[in-house]
Amino acid sequence: MAAAAHTPCPEFLDWELDSSTTNGLKQEKQLSASQRRYYSFCRRKSFAAFVASKRDDSREEGNTSWCCCGQTFKEHPAIHKHVARTHDTEIKQLTQATYECLLSQLEEEPEAQQPNEHKAEAVDISAWIPDTSHIPEEQLLKGPGKVILYYHYCQVEDPHVICAWQRALCEKLHLTGKVRVATEGINGTVGGTNMATDIYINAMRSHPLFKMDREDFKTSDGGAECFTDLRVGVYKEIVPMGVDPDVISYQSAGIHLEPEEFHKEVEALLANGDLCSDTILLDCRNFYESKIGQFTQCLAPNIRKFSYFPDYVDQNLELFRDKKVLMYCTGGIRCERGSAYLRSKDVCKEVYQLKGGIHKYLERFPEGFYRGKLFVFDERYTISSNSDIISDCRYCGCPWDQYKLCSTQFCCQLVLSCHGCRRDGHTACCPTCQTKGRAQNEASSGAPRHKEECECTGGRPRIPQDV
Repeated sequence: MAAAAHTPCPEFLDWELDSSTTNGLKQEKQLSASQRRYYSFCRRKSFAAFVASKRDDSREEGNTSWCCCGQTFKEHPAIHKHVARTHDTEIKQLTQATYECLLSQLEEEPEAQQPNEHKAEAVDISAWIPDTSHIPEEQLLKGPGKVILYYHYCQVEDPHVICAWQRALCEKLHLTGKVRVATEGINGTVGGTNMATDIYINAMRSHPLFKMDREDFKTSDGGAECFTDLRVGVYKEIVPMGVDPDVISYQSAGIHLEPEEFHKEVEALLANGDLCSDTILLDCRNFYESKIGQFTQCLAPNIRKFSYFPDYVDQNLELFRDKKVLMYCTGGIRCERGSAYLRSKDVCKEVYQLKGGIHKYLERFPEGFYRGKLFVFDERYTISSNSDIISDCRYCGCPWDQYKLCSTQFCCQLVLSCHGCRRDGHTACCPTCQTKGRAQNEASSGAPRHKEECECTGGRPRIPQDV
């Protein structure tokens, strides 16, 4: 979309931010001040971009005009009034798409640097960096490796200091991956050689703030090649649930069950079958994770992001009323906040969570009640402990559980397409994207584009109801 040369007149921007304008977004009174500012910014940007797209550049310089709906407009107020009155629906759709894209980016990007960030430079972090002078650089760069997954909740007075230490530590050890730091703790998944990751674990365990145990780290085969780069940043939450940690704290989490205890609970649930109507086995991961691997007879919400989990709970409270809930996720961190949120609703009889998540369960029970693959957020996409395939090829329906990114540029959806279907050209996540991909290949453009959504996302409610 062309860049706007002029901003639209203010009188056509002051629409009421009600439910019809936001097309499903929260009403104005439910939005925070920052959300209202974001939405207003997106609304102005969308309006200006729409007007700019109608500009007639064929005329001589100095004779600006706009063509729309078979009419020619030579004054700014005229084209602005026409767009505001005639194209209200299109502007609303553009605004919502831009707003959701912005929120998605804010979820993934670190917080803006705080005024007290200079403290990170004033604190000497060298004491927390291990001496590796006696270790050949080759052992840090090459050889067998692994991927580490961990988190630790604790009070972090200055997360920027910890962030600086983490970046220096990972760079020294040639680790790649992602580390999130917040005032509520730290969450990371990094890859490197066995030597490098062992040093990293020891450094984490010896840091006076974290005091972690070796069992707090989940490991799997891999290495630095499992990630494209290193990303270390300061965030509001160490797992993005979208709820202020000061409002819903990890300290209100459910009761932790060791893998052996969780296994017995699931065994009893399956043994009783339909007779056990007071217990829910809840998968609090995203739909594409549970699609390829899950516990037998679990409830797997059809959500696209963990930040949708609170709304899912709110819309399905009766489902959980007077029930015993057994929650699980990949490594345990989402259950910490997810169980706290569920408990805050005061509808469940009991809320339990699998300590260490599926990772730790599979270490103890590789052929247990969890069947299929375990989705991981790196270049591997999945790891496995059993041979079961519980999902199908999106096109031919044969058993298949190996994800690939949709081949359509800017889509970013994952697709299950078997080798045979990929050879036949079925490499997109849906027919709409497949057609769109062909069109892009035929007429590629260097112009920047927004991340697109296709029928895969459009056909899935943001917060589905499972009652």
